[in-house]
Amino acid sequence: MDEQYESADQDSSVGTVVVPDRQQQQNTKRQPKYHVLLWDDDHHSYEYVIQMMRTLFGHQLERSYEIAAEVDNSGRAICLTTTLEHAELKQDQIHAYGKDDLIAQCQGSMSSTIEADVH
Repeated sequence: MDEQYESADQDSSVGTVVVPDRQQQQNTKRQPKYHVLLWDDDHHSYEYVIQMMRTLFGHQLERSYEIAAEVDNSGRAICLTTTLEHAELKQDQIHAYGKDDLIAQCQGSMSSTIEADVH
């Protein structure tokens, strides 16, 4: 009789299956989004803004021009909507981009702020 139990113990395998808790996954909140804003001034050219948008944000030429025109016409433009950490990085990159060599009186980079996306 002992052989029966030994044989049964060797043949059967017991495993644990972990089933993900779907309710827990659904309750995970998305990170809030923030806009990276670029502010207009009289010391930067369209070419500067277009090149900066292409270099820092990877925008295509057409989108870069649209942002330059919006900054010029509205006084500000949204460059990107993203997480706070990424928005802070992009703002720092704008501030470090440097002066516009096409404008003699340009003293440095453009201004940028971060604003919460309320949608």
